[in-house]
Amino acid sequence: MEKVNWKHYDFWLLGSVLVLTIFGVAMIRSAVANNIELVELDLVQRQLIFAGAGLIASFVLAWIDYHLWSSMSHTLYAIMVGILIVLFVVGAAFFGSARWFETGLFGILFQPSEVAKIVMILVLATFFSRNQDKIAQLSWIGRSFLIAMGIIIWILLQPNLSTSIVLLVIWFALLWASGLRLKIVLGAAAIGLAFAVVAIPLMLNPNVVNDDSLIKPYQVQRITQFLFPEEEASYGETYNVNQARITIGSGGLLGKGYGQGTQTQLRFLKVRWSDFIYASMAEEFGFIGTSVIMVLLFFIIWRIFRAARLARDTFGALICYGVGTWLSFQAIVNMGMNLNLLPVTGLPLPFVSYGGSALLSMFVGIGLVQSVILRHKALDF
Repeated sequence: MEKVNWKHYDFWLLGSVLVLTIFGVAMIRSAVANNIELVELDLVQRQLIFAGAGLIASFVLAWIDYHLWSSMSHTLYAIMVGILIVLFVVGAAFFGSARWFETGLFGILFQPSEVAKIVMILVLATFFSRNQDKIAQLSWIGRSFLIAMGIIIWILLQPNLSTSIVLLVIWFALLWASGLRLKIVLGAAAIGLAFAVVAIPLMLNPNVVNDDSLIKPYQVQRITQFLFPEEEASYGETYNVNQARITIGSGGLLGKGYGQGTQTQLRFLKVRWSDFIYASMAEEFGFIGTSVIMVLLFFIIWRIFRAARLARDTFGALICYGVGTWLSFQAIVNMGMNLNLLPVTGLPLPFVSYGGSALLSMFVGIGLVQSVILRHKALDF
């Protein structure tokens, strides 16, 4: 194995990730402080365990030459599909879906669909880098789509629509970064619009969408509640979003202080440690504090995309583009959901929301980006 020059390591990227992760752990602690059931689950300890494991994994992956994963892409793909199939058959079922494996360690659950994001990036980056001269051919675009769907279909069946959308976004982003022509994009957009015109009325039909269909009634309900909200709702996603808006507004410019948010501490805000942690953050630290955290998050994303530009080969660049797109999309969707600009989803705010599997996968993504950086040249700030 080649000698690694750690002088080229992007410590700005690592430092920003660690600061954001520590802040996220602190916010989780504040969010669960007055809820005895959640305190007993020890979410903070679980998040710290995954953060520690993720940090170690990021250094190991930075040390390993990222080209190794290209040679193993077929194996990684087969293993990932196999795991998802096993999960579909025997996975632990929560909230009407089978998304987790029980680890038996501190009651920790593991969600393979988060790892699937990493595998999708590596497999598609390999495919596109090896076939870049064929991207203009519709047959090769179709092949890449089928490769993506080989993983996505099993995640849809869990059901997990939000993660499936993330994987589709990653597929399209890497396809675009590989040199997809604009006319093909416009043609696909036209087909997608036509499909939406037909599909949306069908989704709203209770005779078509039921518990046995691929798209579940609660997923459709989230969209309809976003489009046609019930302002006085006392339960459901509309209630959660209304409480999030109240929570964000109550924080004002400077916030109420750490652990002092009334909406958060009195538990009016639901799922405040994961889906709606942005609202909790806004209440305690206000617009200015939240803006600082968002600047830090987008600084991380900028460093990742900058690494893509500096990568020495297409495969390395596509890895960075994939990780950057993944984090960007989830950040935008999570903040949009909290602000009632987008429908409610289960996508976490990167490095801040509670979710061990998600945090570990993000650290793995950072490790892959660092591997690309280490094998190029020193970065100028």
